[in-house]
Amino acid sequence: MSYNDTFIRACRKQPVDHVPVWYMRQAGRYDPDYRKIKEKYSLLDICKQPELAAEVTMMPVRKLGVDAAILYSDIMNPVASIGIDFDIVKNIGPVIHNPIRSAEDVRRLKPIDVEGDLPHILRTIEILAAELKVPLISFAGAPFTLASYLIEGKPSKSYIRTKELMYGEPAVWFELMEKLGDMVIAYLRSHIAAGAKAVQLFDSWVGALSPADFKTYVLPTIERIFAGLSDLTEPKIYFPGVSSGELLPALRNVKADVIGLDWRVSIEEGRRRTGGGFAVQGNLDPYVLTAPMELIESQARAIIDEGIKEPGYIFNLGHGLFPEASIDKLQRLTEFIHEYSGGMVGQAGEPAAAVQKSGASS
Repeated sequence: MSYNDTFIRACRKQPVDHVPVWYMRQAGRYDPDYRKIKEKYSLLDICKQPELAAEVTMMPVRKLGVDAAILYSDIMNPVASIGIDFDIVKNIGPVIHNPIRSAEDVRRLKPIDVEGDLPHILRTIEILAAELKVPLISFAGAPFTLASYLIEGKPSKSYIRTKELMYGEPAVWFELMEKLGDMVIAYLRSHIAAGAKAVQLFDSWVGALSPADFKTYVLPTIERIFAGLSDLTEPKIYFPGVSSGELLPALRNVKADVIGLDWRVSIEEGRRRTGGGFAVQGNLDPYVLTAPMELIESQARAIIDEGIKEPGYIFNLGHGLFPEASIDKLQRLTEFIHEYSGGMVGQAGEPAAAVQKSGASS
């Protein structure tokens, strides 16, 4: 099997033979074989065993036929290196044993030591870089999303403590953003050095902010992270999470290559709001996968039709896969995306009709 770089080419707005596809949380509980592994090992246990973490990463590539793998890991992994004590608790999520509530709590955070504290993650990437025939995406959690866990102490719907610190002690907030930003830059650079072919920054919960607050309290750090990676040639993706459509116009100066969209904003509108400078990724509502296959294909077709109007489109979900998703439907959806788009994408990443029209008029 030859190396499939379709995903990388789409990230760079280069010609592709079909629309590439991968799914957020594609290594997860919808897969019966993964559920069997989870009966023996926790998520963090798997992450600490490079061979097992690599195997779990590769499972959806083999089973679904996707065009990229995403590292099996968790956004909380790097914070262990800077001095945060946490567990991932079933049916809850990250639970922080020493939450950040004061300036002193922020100042005790130390710089990340990826090689010293997280060698298992680098080893997993090295294994995957040697074995995969598709690009490996590594990732990090963005500072706001990480801060929401570190400050609240667990997942939150209101982010009241987070906003209390942000509004009430802005100097402390910005010191925390600076430290988390430094951590993310070092973490992702080490992943690329180990063999990752692209990186994604997950900002799952930043949609909880107003556009004005996002610009004031978060965007400077996002811009700094991507500027700090800009000398690296590997594609960089920013996914501002769910309910983030109103934040998109603020991203125009971010030095990312790809913006991920949730399902609340169309591909066309997402391009318009971000100024057309990025490739785009998305954005099927994951829960459409509960529908009959005919409806799934209909919605995917509409998204693809919109996506391929311009070069630089990657099919994905608008958020991560959920445990009840059907692996059979995912396999069929992946095949549909490849087959349907393969007959439509032209030499410049344009719809075939557009290519024929431009050729006829030249």
